[in-house]
Amino acid sequence: MSRLRPLMLACTLSMVATVGHAQSLQEVYEAARGYDAAYLAARAQAESAQYRTEQAYALRRPNISAIGSATQSDTSPPTSTFNPSGDRYNNLVSGVTVNGRQPLFNRANGATIGQAERSLEVARADLQTAEFELIVRTTQLYFDVLVARDTLAAAQANKKAVGEQLASAKRNFEVGTATITDTREAQARFDLGTATEIAAENDLRTKRIALDQLIGRDNVTPRPLATPVALPAVPGAVDEWVGQAQAGHPAVRRADLALDIARLETEKARAGHLPTIDAVASLGTTRVSGGGPSTIGTNTVANVGVQLAMPIFSGYAVQNRIRETLALEERSRNDVDAARRGVAQATRVAYFGYQSGQAQVAALEAAEASSRLALEATQLGYRVGVRVNLDVLNAQTQLFNTQRDLSRARYDVLLGGLRLRQAAGTLQPADVNAVNTLLAR
Repeated sequence: MSRLRPLMLACTLSMVATVGHAQSLQEVYEAARGYDAAYLAARAQAESAQYRTEQAYALRRPNISAIGSATQSDTSPPTSTFNPSGDRYNNLVSGVTVNGRQPLFNRANGATIGQAERSLEVARADLQTAEFELIVRTTQLYFDVLVARDTLAAAQANKKAVGEQLASAKRNFEVGTATITDTREAQARFDLGTATEIAAENDLRTKRIALDQLIGRDNVTPRPLATPVALPAVPGAVDEWVGQAQAGHPAVRRADLALDIARLETEKARAGHLPTIDAVASLGTTRVSGGGPSTIGTNTVANVGVQLAMPIFSGYAVQNRIRETLALEERSRNDVDAARRGVAQATRVAYFGYQSGQAQVAALEAAEASSRLALEATQLGYRVGVRVNLDVLNAQTQLFNTQRDLSRARYDVLLGGLRLRQAAGTLQPADVNAVNTLLAR
């Protein structure tokens, strides 16, 4: 352990130096919100939904249109009593008509507007889901880099410790206090450590690329957990989380809204038997100019009235459309049940996974302390001759593997807390800041 302490101190100083210019989780998340293409696409989709709703509102607003026309006529009438000379006549008829229509009663249009309003809520629920996914994805990639970095540090520390044990075995063999077997065992373990270090370096490089891609920056450096590590406990009971999920999860809200849209579609289909009533008005001006027997001048006509359209028979299309929408309504009702069951199951799995992760962290913390004591005892036994070189190598590997697993488990617990809130539909950007406070400054 005396040989390992300088190495651990060097790793700690290196980590402190790295934190000095590192990016916090909150900073990375804010950058991802402004760069990630998947999230920006979802936000644009949600923004477009409000304009679709405004288009639907136009169904209950006045509709005004203008029509203009101009007609040139050239007439060559035969010679007659009224036209003894057979002169040709050239007339120009021009006019403008303004038509207006104001719906007074149209049940189908009312149902269409209701569907558009609910579709807007669906788009907002989809945007919230995209926000959830971005938070979890950002945290996952952020912690992936930290885990890969800790794994590489553990691999390098293990390789260095094995290298020192290899050098010790070679010296002992030269002076005749150890066999060649100790040297070969240490050499094999050192070569394995080198391969593990290479794999860890490549894994860290890959994880960094993924995080850089998320926010469009290079060489993003996450901050590690602050020490001593204090992980948050699971708040509330599992049934409370399930109740929240079934009441407010975006997937459940989306399914409920889809059911409302299906019901309105049935109402729209039934409106096929109902009349529509519109207030109509028109104002037209016609002017005739030219020669000939036609009256030359301007004529203005204005009309105001109420128009009633009553469907009588459409070949049973309306009846069959109603039957179709009722079947689709039943499908949507089953989708609501499936959504509620799905979020309940996902919430329970996330809750117990979070509990299990915390228990695993506690167990690994105890295992780390035990492994450190076991290594010290094994090294002492090796010096007094009751332990062999392989025992020391195994104890070293066990300690470093435990430290690597403990680091991963801690980050998994933090990520599991966010996944639990995602499953329950309560995840908020403020939860990112809560995790961010647990990182080193």
